[in-house]
Amino acid sequence: MHAMILAAGYGTRLWPLTADRTKPAIPFLGRPLVGYVAEYLAGHGVDEVVVNLHHRPESVRAALGDGSRFGVKLHYVEEPVILGTSGALDNARHLLGDDTFVVVNGKIVTDIDLTEAMKTHRQANALATLVLRPNPTREAFSVVETRDGLVTEFGGMPSGQVTGETAPLMFTGIQILEPRIFDYIPRGVFSHSTVDVYPPAIARVERIAAHVAEGMWYELSTISRYLEISLRLLSNQGRNVDMGEDCQVQSGAAISDAILWDRVTIEEGARVHHSILADGVRIANGEVIEDSAVVLASLVRRAERPAKALKGEFKGDNFVVPLTR
Repeated sequence: MHAMILAAGYGTRLWPLTADRTKPAIPFLGRPLVGYVAEYLAGHGVDEVVVNLHHRPESVRAALGDGSRFGVKLHYVEEPVILGTSGALDNARHLLGDDTFVVVNGKIVTDIDLTEAMKTHRQANALATLVLRPNPTREAFSVVETRDGLVTEFGGMPSGQVTGETAPLMFTGIQILEPRIFDYIPRGVFSHSTVDVYPPAIARVERIAAHVAEGMWYELSTISRYLEISLRLLSNQGRNVDMGEDCQVQSGAAISDAILWDRVTIEEGARVHHSILADGVRIANGEVIEDSAVVLASLVRRAERPAKALKGEFKGDNFVVPLTR
């Protein structure tokens, strides 16, 4: 079975962690985030995976290689101009075969049962099946309206909770598609599935099935979300610190609730709490880093901060972004 991982986004809300890599290539508890998605697909019988690339494409290639260590065979397709969630499918249609295929967002971690979603797809005889989940806390994810097991429309952000009100449904970024979906995808232009593809298909009475799933699902699109979810999953393992390769924490340093990427050094007398330290960062003796993300200053000194990114400041060889205001 074929699948596609959407991995071309800029990751502006994760900047500066994405200054030298794309969002799906950031490390997440021992492997690249996109590696979790590849393993997830392999666990449900997918063996051929297409990955689209745009921002920092070399970072995804370096993270995934040929896919063999994640149990899949990978094919890369680059987008010189970013094409959106459905434009990406159009650009890769020659690699997706002529049978049912799966599309997954490259920024999620989940154990949702994809095999059960496939059963829903077949039973519904659907053009497409969207995997949905309840959003009881009304996080900022668009509401998906359904009726009789089918998607009817895509709404705005959820409103405040009303006592006794059923939780709105949200899209997980997992979808199962028939090749006929390409009849609805504009050729060679930017397009989004939930704006340009599904509404016209629904208007023509196509069956867009809704599979409401249970299970773990996390979306890592902001620095704070990335840190909190990492720490939550670490806590389940009885840990509160994760370290990449070649890290050094000197005697007398204090570190808690922290994510260290590769080649990080924390000197004696330094204190790090509730923070992310990216590749090569050194925290000097006596320095205190708390509620922050830190990258090497050399990565961003000449870079323009994306509009959606948090503000930071240069401190010696480091660039420090406070996560709380």
